[in-house]
Amino acid sequence: MANFRNIAVVLPNWIGDVVMATPALRAIREGLTRGDRLVGVMRPYVADVLAGTPFLDDVILWNKKAKDPSQRFWNVVKTFRQQRFDQAILLPNSLSSAGLAWLGGAQQRVGYKRYGRGPLLTHKLCPPTEHGKRVPVSAVDYYAALAELAGYEVRSRYCELATTPGDDSIARRIWRDFRFFDKRVIVFNTGGAYGGAKHWPTEYYQELAKRLVQDPRNAVLLICGPSEREAVSQIERDVNHPAVRSLASETPSIGLSKAVIRHASLMITTDSGPRHFAAAFKIPSVAIFGPTDPRWAENYNPYELIVGAGIDCSPCAQRECPLKHHRCMRDVSVNHVLQTAQQQLVWEADQAKAA
Repeated sequence: MANFRNIAVVLPNWIGDVVMATPALRAIREGLTRGDRLVGVMRPYVADVLAGTPFLDDVILWNKKAKDPSQRFWNVVKTFRQQRFDQAILLPNSLSSAGLAWLGGAQQRVGYKRYGRGPLLTHKLCPPTEHGKRVPVSAVDYYAALAELAGYEVRSRYCELATTPGDDSIARRIWRDFRFFDKRVIVFNTGGAYGGAKHWPTEYYQELAKRLVQDPRNAVLLICGPSEREAVSQIERDVNHPAVRSLASETPSIGLSKAVIRHASLMITTDSGPRHFAAAFKIPSVAIFGPTDPRWAENYNPYELIVGAGIDCSPCAQRECPLKHHRCMRDVSVNHVLQTAQQQLVWEADQAKAA
């Protein structure tokens, strides 16, 4: 166990990466003793991802483009110095996070030796490579290795989140309004901030929703971020079925997305941030992969099945299809996803009977 009393952890910026950092956060928390303090340094929306979890004692909000001056770099450096951190664990690879810890006076600075920031670190790792090339490694393992370097034992690699009473209350109201309480609710996560290459075609979601609700036990709920509201509204309108609904009329909220996924029977998702919410809540899921290598995004969800087209140009790791045909996603058929979803629903029903 490490003998530090005031610890800072700089969190990743991507929602999915934050979820995959929770095994490392849990290990650090478990390695501290009463009176020790663990502070998360994060973008404001990251606080919503971690809301309700027991990991952190306090947060420092850091956003280089924030209107609030207290969240800008030099003011966060000042806050760091005031709080006198014994150790800073830097989960992002950025030069700015290492500069923050160094300028902020953290005694130990733990991170990956990348982008020329090695001299700013006291304890450093090199990313795994083979024949000079980076080896695909899950972010869960990537962050866990830093926690172990910092002196904490990572006992498990399962992701962990929580919901707040307020978000759970809204989710229950939505279930009541949509008459979902006697349904197997299947959440669709159609978006992805990374880029269009990860998107499954809208017309496929429409057809999948229609076919799923042919079984009267099923309902479909489309979640969305602010930029996806019109797209999910269009799917809802085009399907035009009382058991196919969306959250487009709700205030966009990471917390609400977590709550409805936690209450769902199944999630059908692209490789984007909310996919990892299903892992954290142990919800069965079907994940549609195209341009990304699943090894980078492994979240150790034993209840997830991955589907893909397996074409030669995949994975390309590009934000938009460089060949313009987008076959890695378009060739994943509705039938394939439907059959996989039905397999998951049968498994979920068997588990419910066994309980």
